[in-house]
Amino acid sequence: MNVKNLIEWTEELSVGIQELDEQHKVLIELLNRLHEALITRTDILVINEILSELVQYTIVHFAVEESLMRILDYPPYEEHKKYHEELTRQVVDLQMKAKKGEVTASMQLWRFLRNWLTRHILVEDKKYTHFFLERGLRKTWMQRSWKEKIWNYVRS
Repeated sequence: MNVKNLIEWTEELSVGIQELDEQHKVLIELLNRLHEALITRTDILVINEILSELVQYTIVHFAVEESLMRILDYPPYEEHKKYHEELTRQVVDLQMKAKKGEVTASMQLWRFLRNWLTRHILVEDKKYTHFFLERGLRKTWMQRSWKEKIWNYVRS
C-alpha cells in the first residue's frame, strides 16, 4: 500500500541554508516513513527501527545546529538548546513506548509529528537564519558535509 506523504518539502520550510535544509529534508523523510508504517500497520519491529533512526538522526542534527550556534555566538542558544532537549526527550519516549508495544497510530504520535514540523522547522529554526548569514555562514556548500560523514558512520 502506497500512502501519500504526511509532509511534503516546500520552500516555506526552507531556512535558507542548504546544509540545514538538507538535514530537515531527511527528518521529513523519516517522519513520512514512520507515518506510512503506522498507517499500514507495519510490524512493530520496523516501526522501532524507524524510530531508532529518527532518534539517532535527531541527535546528529541538533548537534550540528547547536555547534553552529556556539561557533557563531547565537544569543538565544540556551533557549534553543532546551527546546532541542525537550524534542529529543519526546522522540526517545516514543521510541521506548514503541519497544514496549505501547505506541500505535495514536493522537500522541500525531501531535508530536505536527508539533515537530510546525514548531521546530517553521518557527524555531527560522529564527537563526538571518543571524547565521550575517555571521558569515554560507547559504550553500560545495562538498560532502561533515554531518553526512558523521551520519554515514553512525548508520554503519
